[in-house]
Amino acid sequence: MQENVELGLEARGVPRAERDKRAEAAIDLIGLGGFENAYPKELSGGMRQRVGLARALVVHPDLLLMDEPFSALDVLTAETLRTDLIDLWSEGRLPVKSVLMVTHNIEEAVLMCDRILVFSSSPGRVASELAVKLPHPRNRLDPVFRQLVDDIYGLMTRRAVPGPRAPAAAVASIATPLQRVGTNLMAGMTETLARPPYNGRADLPALAASLQYEVDELLPLGETLQLLHFAVLEEGDITLTEEGRRFGAADTEERKRIFAAALRAHVPIITMIRQVLDQRWNHRASAERFRDELEDYMSPDYAEDTLRAAIAWGRYGELFSYDEEAGQFSLEEPE
Repeated sequence: MQENVELGLEARGVPRAERDKRAEAAIDLIGLGGFENAYPKELSGGMRQRVGLARALVVHPDLLLMDEPFSALDVLTAETLRTDLIDLWSEGRLPVKSVLMVTHNIEEAVLMCDRILVFSSSPGRVASELAVKLPHPRNRLDPVFRQLVDDIYGLMTRRAVPGPRAPAAAVASIATPLQRVGTNLMAGMTETLARPPYNGRADLPALAASLQYEVDELLPLGETLQLLHFAVLEEGDITLTEEGRRFGAADTEERKRIFAAALRAHVPIITMIRQVLDQRWNHRASAERFRDELEDYMSPDYAEDTLRAAIAWGRYGELFSYDEEAGQFSLEEPE
């Protein structure tokens, strides 16, 4: 393990004696003293994450960059590591001037950070900035803490106020990226929201806590339900529409019909695929044709995710079939 921690110092040409001294100090700092000679296979997930932290700290950077540092850990291990890192920072023992952390966990951001930037998507831009003035250690049950979490959910679901003639929700276009949300999740969420204690409306932070969802799981699901006009996201709340209630309450066949109608009405890429299939004599079309169309409006990665979502949703709604091996859409029984 110590050789792993020393990698950055070795790359900088730091002499062996100095490397040993600084690596041992970093290992002790992050709580792995006594494991200097352990192999990676002998370390738990949390211990490996600590090794990565020590490897970053040993070079004494001005800025420590952390990208989802706790997301791969179990809940208890992640909480322990967060607490240890906050303690080290509060005590001035981290050899860095600043820490920049990327996270989808809103509570984690409020727990650890003094400044939070909320980004928009497609393209990513800074949408909002919040200062967190709570002293460390922070209490998750503090009303001010809970209000900050609720405020961030509100910022992430805020929509422009429509004019007197504007539609209640933005209209999707071919340039609207789709998120790969499963139909079972959509059905399960509409059923959950329709039942007590929500009765059609839920506060997103409370819903996330109840379902043990992270924001990067909950918001794509909510945004997809909104795209299909099954729900409305606004100011940190999610509210079922009448169509969403019908979808959640329907039996399997009726649910598919409702879903297919929503796709045709609100998802232009699926409407395009179906129209092309209807118009062609053999009712077949290559996926590449639609992938190229999407790439005129978005990156290849977004285009691929959008196409895969369209394939899954269209199949469920029985609007078309798809041959994975041939990469072709088709109508088995054209109307």
